[in-house]
Amino acid sequence: MAHALTAGHALETNTGLDNRKLLMWLFLGSECLFFGSLIATYLLYRNRSTVGPYPDDLFDIPFTSVSSFVLLMSSVAMVLALAAIQRGDQRGLRIWLFTTALLGILFLSGQAFEFTEFHREGLGLDVNLFGSTFFVLTGFHGAHVTVGVLILLSLFVMALRGRLTQAKSLNVELAGLYWHFVDVVWIAIFTLVYLIQP
Repeated sequence: MAHALTAGHALETNTGLDNRKLLMWLFLGSECLFFGSLIATYLLYRNRSTVGPYPDDLFDIPFTSVSSFVLLMSSVAMVLALAAIQRGDQRGLRIWLFTTALLGILFLSGQAFEFTEFHREGLGLDVNLFGSTFFVLTGFHGAHVTVGVLILLSLFVMALRGRLTQAKSLNVELAGLYWHFVDVVWIAIFTLVYLIQP
């Protein structure tokens, strides 16, 4: 049973876990099921295309590896942003929030470039089963990264205006949980889709 703390404080569960954090974990759990089903669908259908192009014809592993490294480094920047706000370092918070968002934008730019190249090579949503499942899976992940970038930029603007104080560090922590989640999902996608070929 939830109980209220003093006025102005968030509600907590009996375990002391803030309700917002609990809701974020429940949301991320549902997202695991969502991405799990998309990954499973891709793996089920990737070898069933009767016409090309096929993954071997298109994947540029070195390029995607660099793009993946950029996204992983954004998780490091997110950790540094949270550490900065927890110690009251506003300048560090602004720097690391902006860095995280910038790295996310770089990743999205790489994904847009890859999609454009694949389209030039003849791959589309309606070309074959590989194209359908690949674009749906990676497209939804890209949409999640885009939402994360927008959240980070809104937090950055709040920090610039002095509205993101040490007392509001939970906002950054929740954004961090979401951001780390999209990074972990990408590790799974990169490994299962790009690196492990049948």
